[in-house]
Amino acid sequence: MIDFVHLICDYAVGDLAWAEIVSAVTAHLPANVRMHLTSVRSFDTISTGFALAQISLAPQKLRPNNLLVFANTAPRKDRRDPKLNNEGEGLLYAKLKNGVSVVAVNSGFSFSFLRDEVAELWSTNAEEEGSQFRSRDFFPRIVGLACAGDLSFRENRLDPTVLIPKLLPNAVAYVDSFGNLKTTIRNGDPVVSPIASGTRVKIRIGNVIRTATVATGSFNVMEGDLALAPGSSGHDKRYWELFVRGGSAWHEFSQPSTGSKIVIDTTV
Repeated sequence: MIDFVHLICDYAVGDLAWAEIVSAVTAHLPANVRMHLTSVRSFDTISTGFALAQISLAPQKLRPNNLLVFANTAPRKDRRDPKLNNEGEGLLYAKLKNGVSVVAVNSGFSFSFLRDEVAELWSTNAEEEGSQFRSRDFFPRIVGLACAGDLSFRENRLDPTVLIPKLLPNAVAYVDSFGNLKTTIRNGDPVVSPIASGTRVKIRIGNVIRTATVATGSFNVMEGDLALAPGSSGHDKRYWELFVRGGSAWHEFSQPSTGSKIVIDTTV
């Protein structure tokens, strides 16, 4: 039995859609199951995947027992043709190697940060058409069944290495509320491993170039300085971040979208 459900959706905080989702999911859950909500930007499957991995891959001491994460970001971009009857990307069920359950839409990069951590991946019998608001009208049934341990909704077992796209290398992965740019660059990646702390580097994102200091942590630089350092995400293999102490790296780089390529030049 699942004790805790974490919802990740691309609805604005406080939006009516959240109220309807919570009501619909609650109707399918036992009364003792708790929930928490996390919002990402509209249609942003990269941020969805980043948040999904950060929550579901947390060490046991940092996550609830018997956790299920439900992620719903469905931009309906799997085909460019008109969508008949509001058809959208399918809903998948995954069991991770650490035992966490995931119910998420098969969209873009939503599963990419979990690609190597999936023990089982299944398609489901959730309706893919017939409603503009599938996350309210259809998906809560699957969440409820999964929480009860009833996996009768599973259809075909899938190969995650075939179905799930790989992460974009050296890219913006998530923008937090402080304007820090979390990246897909991890500890040990060749692009950062040779660079010593204190080194000045040039960072290019899009058409914007800025000089940053490589640091060991978020507060190892002067107030107002741009820094590149391992951040708080990624658990035992942390993702690097661009941040401005007391400011916003997102604004510093003219508000880049997730997926934007990051180029690091050490020849300053």
